Amino acid sequence: MIFTEETTLEHLCINYVGNQTHQEALVTSDTEIFLEEEMKQMLKDYFLKNFKPEIFFEFFHSSNIENNEVYTYVSEIFEQPELLENQSKKLAKLLYEHSTNPRTKGGEFYVCYFKDLMVKGERYDAVGLFKSENKDTFLKVSPKNENFELETLQGINLNKVDKGCIIYNTTKEQGYLISIIDGTSRAETSYWMDDFLQVRQRQDEYFETQETLTLYKEYITKQLPQEFEISRADQVDLLNKSLTFFKEKEEFKMEEFAGEVLADDEVIQSFNAFKTQYEDERDYVLSDDFAINDAAVKKNARLLKSIIKLDKNFHIYVHGDRKKIQQGQDENGKYYILYFEEEN
Repeated sequence: MIFTEETTLEHLCINYVGNQTHQEALVTSDTEIFLEEEMKQMLKDYFLKNFKPEIFFEFFHSSNIENNEVYTYVSEIFEQPELLENQSKKLAKLLYEHSTNPRTKGGEFYVCYFKDLMVKGERYDAVGLFKSENKDTFLKVSPKNENFELETLQGINLNKVDKGCIIYNTTKEQGYLISIIDGTSRAETSYWMDDFLQVRQRQDEYFETQETLTLYKEYITKQLPQEFEISRADQVDLLNKSLTFFKEKEEFKMEEFAGEVLADDEVIQSFNAFKTQYEDERDYVLSDDFAINDAAVKKNARLLKSIIKLDKNFHIYVHGDRKKIQQGQDENGKYYILYFEEEN
């Protein structure tokens, strides 16, 4: 969890980063913004309240982490927070250089320095990078001559931030610990995560749980039917067993999982070969032993859909005993027989 009760917003610079393709401007500030305490609290809530700390990222670069420009500028901020405005200009210029997609919206770009931000049970200082791209229309009502006057104002909705990144001052050598918010579609905003920040998901317990579930689903639904004769009901049964395993166990052990869920030696051998190919294609190796992350199981459970779709007429949701569903075929076509005790 991210806890902000004792967090303070120490430094803030605001810039405007437009879209180069639309010939919009880059406007940088020479000095920090000095704020009253009430405004600091309001902005702290605006910047931080919508982060979900289950998924973490890290800076990377294909050759050397030092070549990641945001990583370098953020490192300099951690060394001298009082000189935030110097790095703020460099970050704004870098973001402007990557704001060339016609769909990219211009907006205010904030560079912040926070103290005592608690995440994963530890307190860290942190650098925040935020961009507000969307403006809402607000109605202002003012009394005037025993009546009221209405006018509309354009402004930023403080309920959500459009794009956000918190870099915690820890594990610098691995690219820092990072939380990300990107409120728009991935197709429109790759410039933020891929081009500007250059981040990737950290290979932690959440990642291991998420990717192992994805790997298993890909194997059961795509590879297994190519190598073995298996019914859709048996596929669904395997998906159900795997989800039960992840929900009931605290730790994932590949040998235990293979024995309890896959069971058959030939299937286990096939799965191991598929896992190696899967990892080679994605350029990472999944651990055979890791702590299962409950948040990742909950979010990714939808991947293991226990549904049998029959033409466009019926969907069968299978949640329990595989023995209570049977499949056959007669002169009228294919059919399923379902056994049950109560009807609700």
